[in-house]
Amino acid sequence: MSTPKIEIDRVGQTFRVRSQETGREQDFVALDNVSTTVRAGEFLTIVGPSGCGKSTLLDLISGLTTPTSGEVRINGRRVEGPGTDRGVVFQQYALLPWRTALGNVEFALESATDLGRKERRARARDYLQLVGLEGFENRRPGELSGGMKQRVAIARSLACEPEVLLMDEPFGALDAQTRESLQEELLQIWRRTRTTIVFITHGIDEAVYLGQRVAVMSAHPGRIREELAIPFSAESDDDDVRATAEFAHYRHQIWTLLRHDQQAAADRAEEAAHV
Repeated sequence: MSTPKIEIDRVGQTFRVRSQETGREQDFVALDNVSTTVRAGEFLTIVGPSGCGKSTLLDLISGLTTPTSGEVRINGRRVEGPGTDRGVVFQQYALLPWRTALGNVEFALESATDLGRKERRARARDYLQLVGLEGFENRRPGELSGGMKQRVAIARSLACEPEVLLMDEPFGALDAQTRESLQEELLQIWRRTRTTIVFITHGIDEAVYLGQRVAVMSAHPGRIREELAIPFSAESDDDDVRATAEFAHYRHQIWTLLRHDQQAAADRAEEAAHV
């Protein structure tokens, strides 16, 4: 059996925070004993309530932070920092405002590859075309819509040809129509490149539509409550998949899991208040 692309092995993450009530420092457990694997070329979505540690988990995979316990491995090797084998797309576009769309994609290639200027420019053009921005190469971020800016950010990450693409609620700030359009665009890109993708979202519909598998997280502390294999969506060319009974079934299943967890958290808080 081949080694998984990503292995998250009994990972825990604890932060030292200051209590607003007492002013004293105390431990906050963001993640507790999280384990899962991601196959090469798989599209995994992670959904959960605010504060469940989704973004913290993505930071650990990217190497931006180190787990308190356990470890994250890429291709069997422990993650000990950021690497060019992983690209990250955030909700905030983080584009350089003085550079054009083409220049922003080239910027990533300048530091992550040894390509010459001509090769960098050619690759940057190719990836802007891949995300549907042919003809907008010379526009600066201030001349682009929110959806276009996010396309540039995706092209910038993909241009370095990472083995793993990590996406932290990249469509969260967009309007519904633009968000759905980019979801479809992302799936087309994934089908062409087969890059391994881990995608964080608050949206149940988005998680089901995009993911081959959905990891449902619970909060306080963050754990993977359940993982669901989605037998359609990511691999389907059906534009109306959201309207199917099967889609509704998985959406309701995840909604029930999240609602149950929310109620359990409320019950624990009420019990603590009476102690």
